[in-house]
Amino acid sequence: MTVPEFDAELDARGLFCPEPVMMLHNRINDVEPGHLLRVVATDPSTTRDIPRFCQFLGHELVKEEEQGGEFVFLIRRGEA
Repeated sequence: MTVPEFDAELDARGLFCPEPVMMLHNRINDVEPGHLLRVVATDPSTTRDIPRFCQFLGHELVKEEEQGGEFVFLIRRGEA
């Protein structure tokens, strides 16, 4: 059995701006500070919006990649 590389996940596939970031804003509050949230989205605007969200609210964007038309983000929740 492998240990997951994240603590929680948000599936925002099929949603368009501003829904993925609105959902992220709510979901990140369910994650303990320092823990990791994995976000999967299909809207290309998330590649702009999610990094800005993290920068503005003090979360760390640990990883960002595209996998077969899906955008995958790994976010470490900040202390605030």
